Amino acid sequence: MELQITWFVLWGVLWAVYFMLDGFVLGMGILHNVIARTDGEKRVLINAVGPVWDGNEVWLLTAGGATFAAFPTTYAMMFSYLYTALLLLLFALIVRGVAFEFRGKEESQTWKKSWDVAIQVSSFLPALLFGVAFGNIFAGLPMDASGYHGSLLSLLNPYGILTGVLFVLLFIVHGSLYLSIKTVGDLSVRAKGIADKTWPSLLVVAVVFLAYTKFATKLYDNYLGTPVLFIVPLLAVAALLATRVFSAKGSNLGAFACSCATVLMVVATGVTGLFPNLIPSSIDPAYSLTIFNSSSSPYTLKLMTIVAFIFVPIVIAYKIWVYRIFRAPVTEEEVLGDKHAY
Repeated sequence: MELQITWFVLWGVLWAVYFMLDGFVLGMGILHNVIARTDGEKRVLINAVGPVWDGNEVWLLTAGGATFAAFPTTYAMMFSYLYTALLLLLFALIVRGVAFEFRGKEESQTWKKSWDVAIQVSSFLPALLFGVAFGNIFAGLPMDASGYHGSLLSLLNPYGILTGVLFVLLFIVHGSLYLSIKTVGDLSVRAKGIADKTWPSLLVVAVVFLAYTKFATKLYDNYLGTPVLFIVPLLAVAALLATRVFSAKGSNLGAFACSCATVLMVVATGVTGLFPNLIPSSIDPAYSLTIFNSSSSPYTLKLMTIVAFIFVPIVIAYKIWVYRIFRAPVTEEEVLGDKHAY
């Protein structure tokens, strides 16, 4: 039981860290054609995430790999039941990576504008689809002894769409705050302006989400059973409010740090409410996939735990080093003068 709980916690941490890191890249992509007005400014935005975006994807691979190794039944059912949605998500992530690399390969304006649109669309779709997917997981999927009774369209229910909108707005604020500290001049001012203008909408959607969650899911059962757990959503709310406070004081770095905490705690709020479920059944709880009925053998979990405690700190140390090396803001002069830049 201890190993299963350990891997549930690690599973949640991996997803939370992925959304924190790739969230600002997705936010940048969504805003790519909104903030940047010239080709040089668009190159600045891409180069602001260029050294880190593919490294951030490691956390997605690790989260998926952890699901496969620790909870193989959940992994199998998830990719079977949500196959179409996950395939669209995969294609979008592939297109985004290709767009970053290919945009600067030709000087044709048509070529560049096409990839600019690709960056925006392939950033918006994952943000929305991740939210829709997790919203449906929070609410539970229609599963029973005969299998899954949903479809791609059934995932687009009010709660799923609301969660998707929450993720999109969260990543827009997160991405714009990141750009406010990674760019200079008008770009930085515009980025901060978008964060300030989007934040009230994010707050409203977050409040509606918390209220609707009470009726659409059973996530609050764990919190009502163990009231001390309410510290998790309260920290999420506090981090969201602190984001605005720091932004109003002109501390872009402080606002971005609070935005990072907001993403982490929003995911933690959902994962805490899910426990011990991984994918609840909305038809009959007996058919829910939990950490107990879908986990690997104790020996596998023990071996994975040893590997995780060795390599996860190495990955964290490497990410800290990379962000420290590339911590300076990106300027248009620097990008235009570097033939190796995007």
